[in-house]
Amino acid sequence: MRELLCFYAFLAVFLLFYLNLPKFGHLPDKISREKIKRSKHVKNGKFHNMYPTVQMTAENGLLCAIADFLFVRHPNTKPKKNLPAVKTDLRSLDENRDLMIWFGHSSYYIQLNGLRFLIDPVFSKRASPVPFKVVSFKGTDIYRPEDMPEIDFILITHDHWDHLDYPTVLKMMKKTKRFITGLGIGSHLRHWGVENNKISELDWNESVSFDGISIDCLPARHFSGRSIFSNRSLWVSFLIRSSDYKLYASGDSGYDNHYGDIGNRFDGVDLALLECGQYDKNWREIHQFPEKTVQAAQDLRAKRIFAGHNSRFCICNHPWFDPLLKVSDLAEKNNLTLLTPKIGEVVNLREMTFSFDQWWKDVLP
Repeated sequence: MRELLCFYAFLAVFLLFYLNLPKFGHLPDKISREKIKRSKHVKNGKFHNMYPTVQMTAENGLLCAIADFLFVRHPNTKPKKNLPAVKTDLRSLDENRDLMIWFGHSSYYIQLNGLRFLIDPVFSKRASPVPFKVVSFKGTDIYRPEDMPEIDFILITHDHWDHLDYPTVLKMMKKTKRFITGLGIGSHLRHWGVENNKISELDWNESVSFDGISIDCLPARHFSGRSIFSNRSLWVSFLIRSSDYKLYASGDSGYDNHYGDIGNRFDGVDLALLECGQYDKNWREIHQFPEKTVQAAQDLRAKRIFAGHNSRFCICNHPWFDPLLKVSDLAEKNNLTLLTPKIGEVVNLREMTFSFDQWWKDVLP
C-alpha cells in the first residue's frame, strides 16, 4: 500500500510539473480578463458557441469514443509514402504579388496588398503535448520559421496544439509585427515573451485595420484549451479584406448558420480557406464533413474554395485521403472552383482560372 501511495504521489507531482511547462501556455491573465469580462459570449468563466453545441456526440458515450480513438487501429489514417511538396523560396517572392501558400493542415502564408500574413503557423514535427502523438506525415515537414520572411501579421484562430505552436511562436515573434487572435490567447503569447503592444485580442465581430487592410474576427463553432482547462479562450475565424479582395479563413469549425451570416454581411468572399478533415461521427458538431465544407462555401458565396485541415497531421479516424477525394467530387458536382495545390505550391490570388493536379491520387494505398 505504501508503494502504491508513493507512486500516486510521484505521478501527481510529475503531472503538476509537466502541466506547468511553458508550452501549455497560460490561463487568461489580467490583461485578457479585462477584455473577456466585456464579452457577451462568456458565461461562468467559459466561452460558448453561438448556437447549442455538443462537443462529443458519441452514441456509446465519451469513454467509448476516447477508447476508439486511442486504441482501435483504423486503416490508412497516415500515408505510407511521402506526400508531394514544393519548397518555395518565400524570401524571394515579390511582396506586391497577391498569393497564398499552404503548409499543410491549417497553416497558410498569405500576401495581400503588399502585406505578409501567416495563419495558424505550425512548423514543428508534432502537434501534441507528448512527443509520440500527432507526428507530421512524411514529406510534409519541409518548412521552418527560418524560411519565413519578415511577417506583418500572424493570425491565430484558437489555441489547440495543431493551430498554436509554442516553438514556432518563440522563433517568429521577433520577426512579426503583430499577432491577431481571439480573446484569451494573448495570455499564452505574453507568457511566451511576445510584447503586449504587438497583440490584438478580439471578440467575435470586432475588427482592426492597418495599411489599407481590415481584419475581421468572426464566429466559428468549436472549442478551445491546451491543458485540463477548456474554453477559457475564444475560437474564431478571420476575414482579411483589401479594397478589392476578401479572403476568409474558417479555422476549426463545425457547420452552422454563421457561414450564411458572414456571406450575407460581406456580400460573398473571393477565397474561402475551409476546414475539411479530422471529422468523425463522435464529434460531428465541432468539425465538418466534406459535404458541409461544400455547404459552407455556398453559404459564404465563395468564388473559390480551398479545403484544408488535412494532409499533415492525423487527429481522427478517417483515411488521410478521404477529405480530398470527397470534397473534390462534391465541388465538381456543385460547380464550385476548388483549389488543390500541393504543400508549398504558390496560388496566385488574382488568377481567374486554375489548373492543379489531384496529387493525392498518386499516393493512394
